[in-house]
Amino acid sequence: MSWSTAALDPSLLRSATSLSARTHLLRLPARNLPPLKCGRKTLTLASASASACAASSPYPLIGRRALMYMATTSFLLPSPSFAAATDEMSLLQEEIRKVLSKGKAAGLLRLVFHDAGTFDMGDRTGGMNGSIVYELDRPENMGLKKSVKILEKAKVQVDAIRPVSWADFIAVAGAEAVLVCGGPKIPVQLGRVDAKVPDPEGKLPEESLDATTMKQCFQRKGFSTQELVALSGAHTLGSKGFGNPTVFDNSYFKILLEKPWSSSDGMSSMIGLPSDRALVEDDECMRWISKYADDQNLFFEDFKNVYIKLVNTGAEWTRSL
Repeated sequence: MSWSTAALDPSLLRSATSLSARTHLLRLPARNLPPLKCGRKTLTLASASASACAASSPYPLIGRRALMYMATTSFLLPSPSFAAATDEMSLLQEEIRKVLSKGKAAGLLRLVFHDAGTFDMGDRTGGMNGSIVYELDRPENMGLKKSVKILEKAKVQVDAIRPVSWADFIAVAGAEAVLVCGGPKIPVQLGRVDAKVPDPEGKLPEESLDATTMKQCFQRKGFSTQELVALSGAHTLGSKGFGNPTVFDNSYFKILLEKPWSSSDGMSSMIGLPSDRALVEDDECMRWISKYADDQNLFFEDFKNVYIKLVNTGAEWTRSL
């Protein structure tokens, strides 16, 4: 985000010879001050009065309106901490985009789910903590070594300038993966602390779960049925058979409603995971599947919100949110 300010017009300051010796007042021209631009908004200040400013001003040679103008521009300047956070995010995004392609997006998004998806509300373990880098040999994480290797190339470049946690890097990479494939822009907070050890095993939802068990599993992680369905929409990316594998849209839900695996066609039976197919057998899940199939914008908004929740779940922070 950039901010632009308008400087005080030197013509506003009259020659000292025009000042009254009795009142020490400054006469300002009766015209509008230059507009002050703040992002996409423009602020127009009231025109300065041609009448003199009161001598009681702590700065008798500058009018009160001019002082207010300058004070406003200073107030609207971004703080150093805001600028630093913006610079850090820009650095991460720039390096991630150098190694990211649509074909790699599904793997990076899966990396997010497998890092954050270990969270358990009961024992407060797991979550978005970068521990996935210690868990790559587990059967459920098969294939994710490639995604980590892709990100390592970018992370080395970032760390040389400003060290960043794996948790932050993976969270931002997932958001960028969604965006590059046409999905919503997702803001990600930075400041996560990496775990030093792997998370407990057996915390990820299994692919063979039925809808009831799946909902219970997600409830233990703090997610509602609606959020479960929205997160499942990420399966629109990749090779699971839900539309174009490199386009993030609501095809997942449209195809679920068609139940193509019920066809006698052998290829159709390979679409989706057992847990995907189970969702359409549950009435509560079906209500959200139908909504998202009809309204892609609603799906994008809900996915954005639950993604933010997912990558914040279980995280420890170097700074407060």
